[in-house]
Amino acid sequence: MHPGHGVVREVDLANGQVVIEHEEIPGLMSAMTMSFDVPDAELLAQLAPGQEIEFDLEVSERGYRIIAARRHGSRGGAARSPSLASALAVNDPAPGFSLVDQSGKPLSLGDLEGEIVIVDFIFTRCPGPCPIMTSRHVELQRLLSPELRARVHFVSISLDPAFDTPEVLAAYARARGADLSDWSFLTGPEAEVAEVIRRWGVGTLRAPDGNIDHALATFLVDGRGRIAKRWLGLEQAVEKLRDEIAAIAAATPAGS
Repeated sequence: MHPGHGVVREVDLANGQVVIEHEEIPGLMSAMTMSFDVPDAELLAQLAPGQEIEFDLEVSERGYRIIAARRHGSRGGAARSPSLASALAVNDPAPGFSLVDQSGKPLSLGDLEGEIVIVDFIFTRCPGPCPIMTSRHVELQRLLSPELRARVHFVSISLDPAFDTPEVLAAYARARGADLSDWSFLTGPEAEVAEVIRRWGVGTLRAPDGNIDHALATFLVDGRGRIAKRWLGLEQAVEKLRDEIAAIAAATPAGS
């Protein structure tokens, strides 16, 4: 258990998420702003933007979840936080991208036309949530049936392209067991990556120590190029994700 202190910046009741601008959590992460899972709906309903709270953070290989919170008052001022609300919604067209993968080869969303694409955003120096999300998606990749996996391509776009070169991304992917036959870790010029991130609505903010505040968001793009699912945080069971991917595949025949 890790105690923390910070200010609530956003609450998403539907997705069980809260964004907190928090102070350093000793032994875990420096001061930053990020989204956390709150599995207790009653606890989440008690939180509101602007509240100054102390909270208990449970950390495991499955994710980061807030299991208790105590209010200390309110704090105004401008919110320096990524927004959950800005992320693309279901049925939105998936914005295109044209970047380079971990082998230095170009890849665009158009190259994956007709495939089901799982898109997430990570950076290799992330203190915990990004590696956990990647590991969960490795588990998901292995859980897909051969027939389904033949139609699915995973894409992880770096939030830190200045550091995350193709070589760095390749090492990160190998360390976590990703099968790169159908998974691309993408980077590119900083301005081009920043525009992709902006268009997908994954708000980011670089902290003074190099950490990147961001919301944990994963998107399922169907074979017609639209957002079919949006998953926030890390609470969803991989079996549920697999079943939702299978349902989208069934609704979108191969080659359509």
